[in-house]
Amino acid sequence: MIPGGKDPLYTILRSKREVTRLQILVEIAEHQPAVRQQEIADKLGVTPQAISEYIRELVDEGMVAASGRGNYEVTRAGVEWILANAESLEAYARHIRRDIIQQVAVWAAIASEDLKVGDDVGVYMKGGWLYAGKKKQVATGTVVMDAKKDEDVGVARLNGIIDHVEGSIRVCKVPRIQHGGSRKVNRGRLLEVIKGAEVVAAVGVEAYIALRAAGKKPDMFFGAREGVIEAAFHGLECAIVIVDEEFTDFLKRLESVELSYTIHDLIAP
Repeated sequence: MIPGGKDPLYTILRSKREVTRLQILVEIAEHQPAVRQQEIADKLGVTPQAISEYIRELVDEGMVAASGRGNYEVTRAGVEWILANAESLEAYARHIRRDIIQQVAVWAAIASEDLKVGDDVGVYMKGGWLYAGKKKQVATGTVVMDAKKDEDVGVARLNGIIDHVEGSIRVCKVPRIQHGGSRKVNRGRLLEVIKGAEVVAAVGVEAYIALRAAGKKPDMFFGAREGVIEAAFHGLECAIVIVDEEFTDFLKRLESVELSYTIHDLIAP
């Protein structure tokens, strides 16, 4: 950044006032024309009086147009000011991610072959694990230590996008004990659904016993919900057998992280 007021990025990051003005303009743009100053104040953690004063200034500067009590719209000048600062912030974020963090961070990977410090390597995902090897990949980096095949190795100056596809989750619902528990699970259907899954988890004693009765010991029980999500993010196909009282909340969690899933009702008729 260039010191002084000429660089918009310097201004927006160094001045809490300018950050607040930007936030208020964005809030007005999102909710115009009916703008509730109290809601903006609550969201930004300032007083309604302060919001009113900021809006008055923005109107005076021609970045907001007022059309009656509580009705405001961002003007063309206001939109251009938002875009200029948003682009500056976006450019700075890219600079941090690509030029700073990638350069100073050291990523732990598994050596797919013997490696020497200073080797240029390709970095890729396999079976949910990060690997580094001499074969060319989309993502590349530099080895920071000697490592034998299958040892952990540090990789710095990571560049490019790691070729990676997220896994999906098969969500299998079983009844709680009050409704029969594991005794009401269709075991044949259970085995059919979990077949081929790289990670199988259980939530609830009923789910654990249903898997055990079908001859399958789950890979996860404690912390299974987040463990399955983490595994799917790393590209593994997962199945989670979950008691019905936990079922809805888990689906909401999957929706929030935007992972793909399928639903399977294992309750026997």
